[in-house]
Amino acid sequence: MHTTTLGKSGLKVSRIAFGTWQLGGEWGAFAEEGAKAAIRRAREQGVNFFDTAQAYGFGASERLLGDALQTDLGRNRDELVIATKGGLRKTDTGIARDAGTDSLRRGVDASLAALGLDYIDLYQVHWPDPNVPVAETAGALRELVGAGKIGHVGVSNYTTEQMSEFAETLPVETLQPPYHLFRRDIEEAILSYTRRHNIGVLVYGPLAHGLLTGTFDENTAFPSDDWRSKSSVFRGEAYRRNLAVVRELQQFAAARGMTISQLAIAWTLAHPAVHVAIVGTRRAEHVDESLAAADISLSEEDRAEIDKIMAAAAPVAGPSPEGM
Repeated sequence: MHTTTLGKSGLKVSRIAFGTWQLGGEWGAFAEEGAKAAIRRAREQGVNFFDTAQAYGFGASERLLGDALQTDLGRNRDELVIATKGGLRKTDTGIARDAGTDSLRRGVDASLAALGLDYIDLYQVHWPDPNVPVAETAGALRELVGAGKIGHVGVSNYTTEQMSEFAETLPVETLQPPYHLFRRDIEEAILSYTRRHNIGVLVYGPLAHGLLTGTFDENTAFPSDDWRSKSSVFRGEAYRRNLAVVRELQQFAAARGMTISQLAIAWTLAHPAVHVAIVGTRRAEHVDESLAAADISLSEEDRAEIDKIMAAAAPVAGPSPEGM
């Protein structure tokens, strides 16, 4: 597994991180033991970077990750980089943003307990909170670094302006933005900003929430407890249009001896400002395929041909906390 230095954080991490969003209950039912086997398989294959969040089942995903890695965390803690996110809270009607001081303090303690850790390597603000001054959020995390509860601080889903304001109180060491073939809006301003400021970038959603696995068609139906069942991304004319694009990408990938999933992951990693792609699965047999994408190099001609194929695509967005 190829490794990289995650920007100014100095963390040495695998170029593919194992992500656990799909283990929090928002993606339908799954077998926990199978998910744990997938996490362990990733570790066996050299992955040392694991990303989760308090809001992924409000402790469920973190507990499962901690359980799966319990032996490694006990024996080789310094070899692992565990990242989680906070700043969201559960309400009677759904999820609300709350990046205030008290919320972050409680969230860090809850994440430490769920993961079974003494400290968190990388703690990220999951979403910007318009109701809390950025200086308050950054100041609270600075105190938690001083207390030894977290080692490094990053943000997720932030704009360049929000990162700049945050940095007035505490350096932004990492950014976790959405990025995939159907969603490239971060390329111009955000990735230029992170390169200038040596911010480590770990992108989520490289497979476009499953669309770039090539396993969906016009008749695909998601269970009611899977957020995609309510998403406009997976129905209507734009969805049918994107399925046609996916089929073209599959042919392109197959002609070059790779799967479409590998192509999609390799494409995100090809951007010079992207350090890490976050990829998750609930089945161990899918792990090796994803990790092999880190060994794939796409030529300029490949990328130009991909751009031609993507010209027919409709943009794809992901859910916000308020939409979950």
